[in-house]
Amino acid sequence: MTSRPTHASVADLVRLDRVTCRYGAEPVLVNVDVSVAPGAFVGVVGPSGSGKTTLLRAVLGTVTPIAGRVERRPGSTVGYVPQIETVDWNFPVTVGQCVLMARRRSRILPWASAEEKRDVAEVLEALGIAELQDRHIRELSGGQQQRVFLARALIGRPDLLVLDEPTSGVDVRTRHEVLHLLRDLNHEGIGILLTTHDLNGIAAHLPEIVCLNREVIAAGAPRDVLSPEVLERTYGARMEVLEHGGMPVVVDEWKAPATGTEGRVVSMKRARR
Repeated sequence: MTSRPTHASVADLVRLDRVTCRYGAEPVLVNVDVSVAPGAFVGVVGPSGSGKTTLLRAVLGTVTPIAGRVERRPGSTVGYVPQIETVDWNFPVTVGQCVLMARRRSRILPWASAEEKRDVAEVLEALGIAELQDRHIRELSGGQQQRVFLARALIGRPDLLVLDEPTSGVDVRTRHEVLHLLRDLNHEGIGILLTTHDLNGIAAHLPEIVCLNREVIAAGAPRDVLSPEVLERTYGARMEVLEHGGMPVVVDEWKAPATGTEGRVVSMKRARR
């Protein structure tokens, strides 16, 4: 019999061991094994309904598995960034107030201390939005909105940052900004676990990805995982994988050039359904 590690022996920040979750009769996750080591940067990809958000909820402890276990490193902290589409941007708060609301409630007094206000100013400065502190959150661009909720997650100085579709609904420039920002945070030692539909813009640039469709189809470096066979099992549709600049590029249609011209690359619309 193989012994399972105890909670105190967990070396990873979080580890899902044979986790199964369900909301109704059908399971959403089945025997899922995923781990995030300190300083790791892991992306989870899969079609809508594949269980990506449920996996994050299991990590956060807001969903209880019906089988398996979720182990977290004792004393570690987690910051969460939701999808910006789920936020009520008309809620009457400024950027500074929005971030301050996420502070740890270790004091009896309801108002913020001078130290907490300094912490908010510092994290906004680090994310390049210090000048927005007194602006209402509804007046922000998509990239600024994402940075505000990153600030909320970072105010607690987390060891692990969990993000649900951090580039959903933003333009290409904002997507690049968010990815570069997450890389910088990861280089500072923060472990990152995110979900994404963006195979080429995000997933192909990460050190490790997990292909999920209720169960883990494959996990590893993008060059090893992003193959036509794995993607077909994950998305239920045939895709081609090309190489550009030493990186995999996923397309859902590709025709070989007939006269020496480059092949036509078609967008990922089918994969995102």
